Amino acid sequence: MLSKKTKYGLKALTFIARNEGDSPVQVGEIAKGENIPQKFLESILLTLRKSGILGSKKGKHGGYYLRNSPSEILMTEVMRVLEGPIAMVPCVSLNFYEKCDDCPDEVSCSVHKLMIQVRDSTLEVFKNTTLEDLSSRDK
Repeated sequence: MLSKKTKYGLKALTFIARNEGDSPVQVGEIAKGENIPQKFLESILLTLRKSGILGSKKGKHGGYYLRNSPSEILMTEVMRVLEGPIAMVPCVSLNFYEKCDDCPDEVSCSVHKLMIQVRDSTLEVFKNTTLEDLSSRDK
């Protein structure tokens, strides 16, 4: 299941993509517009800033802005930053692989085979979806 952190992060990024003009978008504006608790949102936006997806500007007209155009921000990157590994089990993870303690042989493991298919299908969707796709109002 998608965590609230990731759900709110996606909503915040979409809000920024739709509302970013010449000046950054303020945290309070995002929180109010998307009905996200502001303290929780600040933590999420800080994570996205540290990862390089967002930039920030301090001061009276400060806030958050996208460091790249929405068409260049892939959901694979966003999901890994907010949610962690995309794979449902560690033995099929591409970036966070770990052998499962209870599995003597991955080659014959039926769960392993199924989870590779799930991972690959999920990655396909995330690789082919950008922030621009999520933020387009006409879809």
